[in-house]
Amino acid sequence: MTTVVYALLVLAGLGVLIWLAWRLVSRRQELPCPYWLAWVVELDNPFFKVDRAHVIVEHLGLAPAMKALDAGCGPGRLTLPLAKAVGPQGEVLALDVQSEMLERARNKVAAAGLDNVRFLEAGLGQGALPQAYFDRAVMVTVLGEIPDRVAGLKEVYSALKPGGVLSVTEVILDPHFQRKEAVLRVAQGAGFREKAFFGSRLAYTLHLERPADD
Repeated sequence: MTTVVYALLVLAGLGVLIWLAWRLVSRRQELPCPYWLAWVVELDNPFFKVDRAHVIVEHLGLAPAMKALDAGCGPGRLTLPLAKAVGPQGEVLALDVQSEMLERARNKVAAAGLDNVRFLEAGLGQGALPQAYFDRAVMVTVLGEIPDRVAGLKEVYSALKPGGVLSVTEVILDPHFQRKEAVLRVAQGAGFREKAFFGSRLAYTLHLERPADD
């Protein structure tokens, strides 16, 4: 066995151990992705197409001048394509509980020359979002990190305009992975109804709608 192959196997094993430890701890307490792993979050998933940024954004049906919420934006993997999709007349609010993640996202937005993104350091369920303001919202492997999922989704529901859509993406490789049934149970309790489903049970995007007549 060559030194390179051995080193790769050691790194792979270390990665598996970190993932298992993170998943175990996450069952006992909500633990957002630490800032030092931001580089991992920035990468599009090489295993599941449904988790790639451009695919998530394409499914949203965004139009110029729309307002979008990037809930749990992390280092901004979705923030930039969302901002480009809604155009200069539109707006993206990038929300995260970690100031370091927001700063990383802010630097990427500035480097791209975009001026239609606002940043907010807050957690979902804290009442920081405006009412009936957004056309779309996205949560990518975020729901399992929220201490009070019911309160978090109720706040997103209220922040969406009637007819607005929340896109929830979950991937089995994430330590906080949420099954579709679990997401639907909490979402329907918040008032959402299922609109569309993409992917499989192991990696999927679920669209949830605030009814237009609400």
